[in-house]
Amino acid sequence: MFRKYLPYYKRNLKVALPVMLTQLGASLVGLFDSIMVGHYATVDLAAVSFSNALFFTVMVFAMGALMGLTPLIGIQVGKMSDQTDSSNDNSILAESKSIISSLFQNGMLFTILLSIITLALLGGCIPFLHCFGQDPAVVEVARPYFILIVISIIPFLFFTFFKQFLEGLGNTSVAMVITLVMNGLNIFLNWLFIYGNLGCPELGATGAGIGSLIARIGMPICFFGVMYFRREWRVYMTAMRLSNFKTSVIKELTKIGLPIGVQTLMETIAFTAAFIFIGWISKEALAAHQIANQICDMTFMVILGIGSATTIRVSHQLGANNLQGVRMASNASIHLVLFINTIGAILMIGCRNQIPMIFTEDPEVIAIASKLVVLAGMLQLADGLQVVAASMLRGITDVKVPMLIAMFSYTIVCISIGLFLAFPMGMGAVGIWIGFVVGLSVAAICLHVRFGRKFKQLSHNK
Repeated sequence: MFRKYLPYYKRNLKVALPVMLTQLGASLVGLFDSIMVGHYATVDLAAVSFSNALFFTVMVFAMGALMGLTPLIGIQVGKMSDQTDSSNDNSILAESKSIISSLFQNGMLFTILLSIITLALLGGCIPFLHCFGQDPAVVEVARPYFILIVISIIPFLFFTFFKQFLEGLGNTSVAMVITLVMNGLNIFLNWLFIYGNLGCPELGATGAGIGSLIARIGMPICFFGVMYFRREWRVYMTAMRLSNFKTSVIKELTKIGLPIGVQTLMETIAFTAAFIFIGWISKEALAAHQIANQICDMTFMVILGIGSATTIRVSHQLGANNLQGVRMASNASIHLVLFINTIGAILMIGCRNQIPMIFTEDPEVIAIASKLVVLAGMLQLADGLQVVAASMLRGITDVKVPMLIAMFSYTIVCISIGLFLAFPMGMGAVGIWIGFVVGLSVAAICLHVRFGRKFKQLSHNK
């Protein structure tokens, strides 16, 4: 049964692995940032944590909005592949290339508009940082760091634009290489400017902000260079014309991108809310939650990689008018997530008492964390299935209903059930996590049902 899926497993993993490594590199540099700043001063660590929490809440929305570019390009790539394979009318091939060039050009304009909006939102927070209930000393240190990372949002969104564009073309390795190299540069710059090494000024948290800004400026520059020197990609840049700017394309990017942005924002808000709710219970519960959350963050890289690969592969198959390929690529991703995350869940459950000991020696924290790690294993299965289903739907440009499903699952099911179990039922942090397991399971079921219906519609229309 599974033998027929082997080519699809290989292709999906080939696309997914660079994404996994990219996200892993980004997570590790964030960890190193915290460690390096934490060794400098506690107040600087608090300032960086506070700033990044505010920054990434807005950032994930903007990044999600740019993800709509990938399936639109992927469909055109699929059409070109279909024409190449079948040796049909070259006019269709030329039309697809023209559409991709238009998406590139209008995507840049969309990125500029998104950068202005995001910059305005975050910049508007600067005078009000003291209103978030933080210690005045933390706010004082946070302000220059926050200003620097707010400025960095412009180059970072352009990097995201280039990344999503190339992912639509089917290439995920360039983003991986650039991310890993620039993350290494970021760590080196942190070492220079946080501690004042090699004659550089000792700036603490501000030094970390300088390092992040320089590294993020370098990321789109590297991407631009790679695309320019690759002839098959340069054509999309050199084909830019003033006449190609079209409000209809901007509207299409907005139509696809904004629901994805809202969906990612809802997820961020839900997990942030969980952090706050568990903080109401006890410091031990919060510490245990952080342990389980860190484990999930690492395993989520696998889910995210397979999800990105799913969107790319499904959009390519759809563009080639290969509905069987759409089904096979989708099923292959489901199989991969189930296989990998089941192994992860078994390991988490089996090592539930040992994993917390890596992070702490507090017996109360270990006792709570051992229960949360079990739920974390179950959560990864549900999360994997819902991410893949959402990615399948993105591949066929169905995003509005998945956004509503996400809003319902995260805000109504996850939070309401979690709060009820945590406080009236007295289950504490365990109750919050059960709420998330239930909510993500509901999301997974609804999204898979939605894809089944949309696939039937596509088959009928064909």
